[in-house]
Amino acid sequence: MRRRTLLASSLATPFLSRAARADEVVVKMGVLKLIHSITPYFYEKFAPRGVRFEIIPFEAPNDCKNAVVTKSIDFGTFGVAASIFSAVAHEPLVVIGSACNRGMAIIAGINSHISELQDLKGKRVAIWPGSTQEVFVLERLHMEGMSVKDITPVRVSFSEMHAALARGDVDAYVGAEPAPAISITTGVGKLVEYPYSTAMGSLNMILAAHKDTVDTKPELCKMLVDVQRQASAYAMSNQPAMVEMTVAKLGQKREAIAVSVPNVELNWQMTPEFLGGAAAYAEQMVALKQIKAVPDLKALFDTRFSDAVAKQA
Repeated sequence: MRRRTLLASSLATPFLSRAARADEVVVKMGVLKLIHSITPYFYEKFAPRGVRFEIIPFEAPNDCKNAVVTKSIDFGTFGVAASIFSAVAHEPLVVIGSACNRGMAIIAGINSHISELQDLKGKRVAIWPGSTQEVFVLERLHMEGMSVKDITPVRVSFSEMHAALARGDVDAYVGAEPAPAISITTGVGKLVEYPYSTAMGSLNMILAAHKDTVDTKPELCKMLVDVQRQASAYAMSNQPAMVEMTVAKLGQKREAIAVSVPNVELNWQMTPEFLGGAAAYAEQMVALKQIKAVPDLKALFDTRFSDAVAKQA
C-alpha cells in the first residue's frame, strides 16, 4: 500500500488534471468507440491508490491522436496508422505500448454476390481514410492483383458503416469491431475475410503519449503500460466481463458483441513481432504513396516501458 501511495504522489504534476480532492490524481485517457479500445474502461481495477482514470471517447483515430499531441489528454489508444502519420509530420508523439491486434473485417451485403476480395471490383466500399483498415485492405487488394482503382471507395466513419450497408449506400465495408459482428448477427452482412494475411499480421492499435510526458514523466508512462497489461489480461481472460463492459459503454446488443470478442486481441507489449509488423506497415504506407518515406521508427516506438514492465511481470 505504501508503494502505491508513494507512486500516486510522484505522479501529482501540473501536467495532469487534478480532481477536487487534493490527494487524487486524474489521468485523462483517450479511447475510440470500438471494442478493441475497451481495455481502459477496466483500468480502475488496477489503478495505484490515489490515481483515477478519466476515459474520454473519440470517433476517429486522428481525433484521439490530435488530443494527445495538443495535451488535451494524457494518453491515447488508436490505430498504428495515425501514429505513423504523426511521426511523418514531426509531431511530438511517442508510442509506448501495444493496445490491440485483430479487430478488423471486410463485410459485404448479405444478398450480394460478393464472397471474396475479387468480387469487390466495381463495388462501393466504405473505408475510413487514414485508418489502419485502409492500409490493410489496400495491401490485400494488391496481393490479389487489384488496386483502389478497381473499387469505388466511400468515406464512412466506423460507427456508421453498418448503417450505410443496411441502407444500401455501399456494397461492402472495411470495418472495425463491433460493426462487423452487428452486421452479421442482424442479417445485414456477411464476412468476406479477416485481412490478416499480409506481412503486417494483425497489428492494429497502439498506446501513445506526448513526447514531453515520456521525457519528463517516465514513471507515469511505466505505470500506464503496467495498468494496460493487467487490464488487457483481465479482459481477455474474462470475456463475459469484456462483453458486459462493451455493451455498457458502446450501447450495442450483447449478441453482436459476443461475436466480436473472438476477433479481438487486447494486449500491451511491444514485442519483436509488434515492431516487425509496424515496420512492414510503414513500408506499405510508402508503397501506397500515403507517405513519402518511412519516419524514424526508433524515435516513434519507445519500448523501454514495455520492456521494463515485462521484466517485472
